[in-house]
Amino acid sequence: MDKIANPAPGFQRNPDKIIAIEPYVGTVTVRAGDTVIASSTKAKVLTEPPYSPAFYIPFADIDFDALSGTEHSTHCPYKGDASYWTVLPAGETGQNAMWAYERPFDEMTEIRDHGAFYASKVTIEATPG
Repeated sequence: MDKIANPAPGFQRNPDKIIAIEPYVGTVTVRAGDTVIASSTKAKVLTEPPYSPAFYIPFADIDFDALSGTEHSTHCPYKGDASYWTVLPAGETGQNAMWAYERPFDEMTEIRDHGAFYASKVTIEATPG
C-alpha cells in the first residue's frame, strides 16, 4: 500500500523555512521536582529559529503514568497538530507541559512518537555524552 502524502502547507508556502532535527549526543532528563518524567539517550534536538531549541524524547523513554492527556491542541503549518499532556507531579504548573505531533506532516516524521516539554514548566537537563 502506498503511503498517503501529507506535505506541510507551511513549507509549500515558505520553502526557505529551515527546521533542523538532529540526534542529541548525551542524555536528556526531564524532572518535575524530584520525579523523573523522562530520561533518554535517544533524544532529538529540533531547531526552528527564532524559537529556542526543543528536545524531543522518544515515547518509550517517557513515563506516561506521570502524565495525563488533555483536550488542548495547537496547529503548526510545518509540523502538524500537537496533542498535549499534563505532568501530574508538577501540579498546576504542569498543565499542558508536554506536547507531541502524533501524526506530523511528511517533512517532520522524525519527531513522530516523541514528546517535548516546556522548560518553563519542568526541569530539562541535557548532559553531553
